[in-house]
Amino acid sequence: MNLSSHSLSSSVVPETPVSDRTENNPAVPQAAATQTRKADHLRVCLEEDVQFQQTTGLERYRFTHCCLPELDRRDIDLTSHFFGKTLGAPLLISSMTGGTELARLINFRLAAVAQQYGLAMGVGSQRVAIENPQVAATFSVRSIAPDILLFANLGAVQLNYDYGLAECQHAVDLLEADALVLHLNPLQEAVQTRGDTNFHGLLDKISKLCQQLPVPVIAKEVGNGISGIMAQRLIEAGVSAIDVAGAGGTSWARVESERAADPLQRRLGQTFANWGIPTADCITAVRQVAPTMPLIASGGLRNGLDAAKAIALGADLAGLALPFLQAAAESEAALQTLVEILVAEMTTVLFCTSSMTCSDLRHDGVLQRIG
Repeated sequence: MNLSSHSLSSSVVPETPVSDRTENNPAVPQAAATQTRKADHLRVCLEEDVQFQQTTGLERYRFTHCCLPELDRRDIDLTSHFFGKTLGAPLLISSMTGGTELARLINFRLAAVAQQYGLAMGVGSQRVAIENPQVAATFSVRSIAPDILLFANLGAVQLNYDYGLAECQHAVDLLEADALVLHLNPLQEAVQTRGDTNFHGLLDKISKLCQQLPVPVIAKEVGNGISGIMAQRLIEAGVSAIDVAGAGGTSWARVESERAADPLQRRLGQTFANWGIPTADCITAVRQVAPTMPLIASGGLRNGLDAAKAIALGADLAGLALPFLQAAAESEAALQTLVEILVAEMTTVLFCTSSMTCSDLRHDGVLQRIG
């Protein structure tokens, strides 16, 4: 099934912003509004220019080329470990989608390729599956990816909207997940029509959840970054890993602005389209306060060179979303090609810096700041 941009807009995903049909219509059940919003998110991300105008900050770093690596490229090992699982490469297919038929197809393609290459994978927010159990199957990828490191996902703010341990456990059980991502998205909620904006007292609720949930909890932003100070507070609350999800990739303020029917919400999204902490700055700031904390770097990573820079700066995993989404919307073969390219790019970085493993990228002098 070839999902071209035309087919996405004309036959699978509705063109009219969800705001016009559901979010401003109290008669529409919340589950339907959530499900349609997920469809809109896919359409907008694939069809509209919703990328940050500012950069990730990774361009301020350059690897020191080694003209005589003194190693055989075939011996380079990208194998990595995270939460006790072995990965073929330190790559995470970042949380993206679920809740629609198109999302099911994308998730299953992603999972099949993650299983094939030994990559980690996260799914999009499972709130839609809790509100509407009929769409739960769009997330259930464990049957075709029995061995992968798999992350469940819920919005942290939902802990202030009647969600608790039971809902979080349900999200984990639905996937047979190895960990739960709690995503933090205050800007997105502020721009989103009728967004959930009560973030008061959340840190304490996150702390209690971390004590009760039997799997690790990962704190993740959605593209505006986690500062060193906030990372320290989250770590003290009990989270087991941080995904910085910094600025420089997809701007969810721009995504929500594109969807908004309300002129005020549309203007908010435009004003804050480039708000956030660049990904590179997040990585270095978190590593300063938490040298050994499991760390995921995502937010605007687009190729294996970006991923290698993130690893060199201190990340344990490099997460990519949009490149995987675009390939998955095309075909499983396109996903396989993308992974092969990413692996080749990362391997080339290691080869040309005389690094046998990814951890060697952190040696003094391998990566230099140039700006």
